[in-house]
Amino acid sequence: MQGVEHSELTQKILSCAFDVSNELGIGFLESVYENSLMIALQQQGLEVEQQVSLPVKFRGKPVGQFFIDLLVDDLIILELKAAKAISPEHEMQLLNYLRASEKSIGLILNFGCPKLEYRRYINRFLKHSQG
Repeated sequence: MQGVEHSELTQKILSCAFDVSNELGIGFLESVYENSLMIALQQQGLEVEQQVSLPVKFRGKPVGQFFIDLLVDDLIILELKAAKAISPEHEMQLLNYLRASEKSIGLILNFGCPKLEYRRYINRFLKHSQG
């Protein structure tokens, strides 16, 4: 159900990502796409946080830290790439972010292809912890 709730927000995010991809094309560093997408999302009236620190704990003790590229409306994690293709490692990275953050939705956006490549993930770990 949570995935359906955020589908309108997801569509706004994807629309902005396609705009960035179409305007910039391929060949830039990931940070260029991240900064550009942040501007596009904010221009749509969305709340966007960049490079959000996410602590990782083991048995209640901090053991590391992730940095989320963009967090939109404190709901959706965006992991940006500028690669030839989305890889299993990219997918695992986002799934780990979802599990550690307890956010319900995550998107991988790959700007390294001629046409924007994206994948949407629902945090299935939340259902187990709520249930």
